[in-house]
This record gives sequence, C-alpha cells and structure tokens, in this order.
Amino acid sequence: MSVERIQQHFRDSAAVKLEALETLSMPIAAAIDTMFGALANGNRILACGNGGSAADAQHFAAELIGRFERERPGLPAIALSTDTSVLTAIANDYSFEQIYAKQVWALGQPGDVLLAITTSGNSANVIAAIEAAHEREMIVVALTGKGRGRAQDVLSDTDIHVCVPSDRTARIQEVHLLTIHCLCDGIDAMLLGED
Repeated sequence: MSVERIQQHFRDSAAVKLEALETLSMPIAAAIDTMFGALANGNRILACGNGGSAADAQHFAAELIGRFERERPGLPAIALSTDTSVLTAIANDYSFEQIYAKQVWALGQPGDVLLAITTSGNSANVIAAIEAAHEREMIVVALTGKGRGRAQDVLSDTDIHVCVPSDRTARIQEVHLLTIHCLCDGIDAMLLGED
C-alpha cells in the first residue's frame, strides 16, 4: 500500500471539510436550534439512514441517550434502523421503501424532529420517511451530499438541509459524522452552557 495514497485520503478529507466549513455552518446551527427546541419542549428526535448512514443514525441516538462529552440526563432519540423484527416485518409485508415511514407514522408526534441521512439524497425509504414526517407535523433535518438528490424536492421551507459539497460517498460520510458531533455538542452547549 502506498503511503502517498493514504496521505491523499487525509488531504481530500480535509479539503472537503474546509469547503463545507463555509457552506454548512449556518444550516448546522439552525439544526441545533431546531433540535434543542424540540427536546426542550418534550419532543424527541427520530433518525434513519441506510448502510453507513444507518450507523450514523445509531451513533447520533447513542450520543443523545447516553452522553456526548459531558455528563447530563439522557435525551430522547430513536434510531429507526435498529429493530430487525420491525424492519423485516415491514419490508416483507409492505416494501423496503416503507421501513422508516411506517415507524415515523407509529412513533412520530407533532413537534418531533426527523434526522434523515442519505449520502446520495435519493434513498427511497428515507424520502418516504421525510414525507411521513411532514404528515406527522415534524421538522426534518436532512444530511445529504452529491448535489442534494431527490430529497431536495420533498423538503419543506421549514426543514433544514445540510448538503455536503462532494460526490464521494466516503467524504460525505466523514462530514456527516462531523456534523453529528457538531449537533451533539451544540445541543449540549445549549442545555449545559458553553464549556
């Protein structure tokens, strides 16, 4: 393995993050305000995605329920990708496209937030979840990349779109993880004060 190839990954990742710094700071700040407002009002955050994005949804929920970097009471968050019985029942009885939308309908309440993660912006089941969230009067925070995809077409004016300026899935996922850490830190700072 070439050391230069490895170093190029680090350079590419840093370059995308620096470019995203300019374009994503404001929507991430808006997402923090929205999520904190929901949590402060007794609502919760549902999160979904596929593959690495499902892992990111689980990571986010774990950071809220447990803790991020400071001790605090757990905050209500649910990763919709974790219950295999629910996922396989919905996929079998309805369709894979409905695995998140059916859960949003069952668990989501007006004022809740859906964190919808799709690197391409085109995941049919995530888009269906966004539409279900709107029907449940929820606000959506969408993390995408690759030029926004179809998610852009279903988001409302009150939703928040964090679109990573890259076409490479690995780079998009790296910025999504950084965004998730920014969300967790921002929520904690609003809850506990800046450290």
